[in-house]
Amino acid sequence: MNVQSTKAARIPVASVSGLIADAMVKSGLPAADAGKVAELMLEADLCGADAHGVFRLPQYVHRLKLGSTNPRPSIKVNRTAPATALVDGDNGMGHLVVSRAAETAVALAREAGVAWVGMRMSNHAGAAGVYASLPLKADMIGIYAAVANANHMPLAGGAEPLLGTNPLAIAIPAGEEAPLVLDIATSIVSYGTIKNHRLQNKPLQSDWMVDPKTGEAVLDAQKSAAALLLPMAGYKGAGLALMLGLLAGTLNGALFGRDCVDFNAEPGKVTNTGQFLVALDPARFQKLDAFKADVDRHIRELRASKTLPGHAVRLPGEERARRRADRLRNGLTLPPELLAHLDKLAAELTIAPLAARQA
Repeated sequence: MNVQSTKAARIPVASVSGLIADAMVKSGLPAADAGKVAELMLEADLCGADAHGVFRLPQYVHRLKLGSTNPRPSIKVNRTAPATALVDGDNGMGHLVVSRAAETAVALAREAGVAWVGMRMSNHAGAAGVYASLPLKADMIGIYAAVANANHMPLAGGAEPLLGTNPLAIAIPAGEEAPLVLDIATSIVSYGTIKNHRLQNKPLQSDWMVDPKTGEAVLDAQKSAAALLLPMAGYKGAGLALMLGLLAGTLNGALFGRDCVDFNAEPGKVTNTGQFLVALDPARFQKLDAFKADVDRHIRELRASKTLPGHAVRLPGEERARRRADRLRNGLTLPPELLAHLDKLAAELTIAPLAARQA
């Protein structure tokens, strides 16, 4: 199967997951860890975070090959108080570090009702919403934030890239309705979206990036490396990125601000990425079933509210749930440019390419 023939084809999720897991094993991860990374990367693709799933595989493999990410970390959890813990990821794959932090947060919240778990010596972990959603499995609310792995954004009115896109995600369980899951970058769009546009040679929108020397809009995605990514909502987005950076980075002994290592420009350097995850047990405030029923009621009332002409109400998590169901059933649609990169990676690692996994 050549790249051109797969342009509109759906690729079974098991094929994508298998490719990721095999690539991770070839890059030195134990099989169980490779499977966990594949599961969490695939979840990003399933939910529509297309720049944070298999799209990132060549970059992750490159860092493992260079030794800037540890394939066999000894992740340590230090419980610092009844409701707090600090996880040292030993420079392992971020997916493994954050999933361990989520397990820890849920366990502590079962005892204390709430838990805040910080992370240091972690790495890029993909889509924030994937991790905020992990406590949902325990009927808990999840909150997750991270220091992005490169600074692309200025302070409000600034001309230097001193802030990352530092994402924030909040997941709230519901009853019969899909959970509410908010997943946002503090930039106007994620930098993964910029990278995806660059890969596919698609123009940028006029309010996404500016030239730091002139302040004029940058529309050519190939010039994005030298441009500034704008914060969402002006000073509000920049301020939120700053505060999340201090909470996820500085508080945990991880890097922030000028100290951050750009894992795109310097793939051979350790990033010491910082993150935090909060788990909150809603049953400590009211009966769980009553809370979920009330969330359902609000969702339905909001969905049925009046709309502007030509618009529909958009609730955080609804499109995510729809995409996940569709992609689980019908597979993923990957752009031909990405398929070419994945085929090249498979050849370099001597593992089966996606086409061979669909037979």
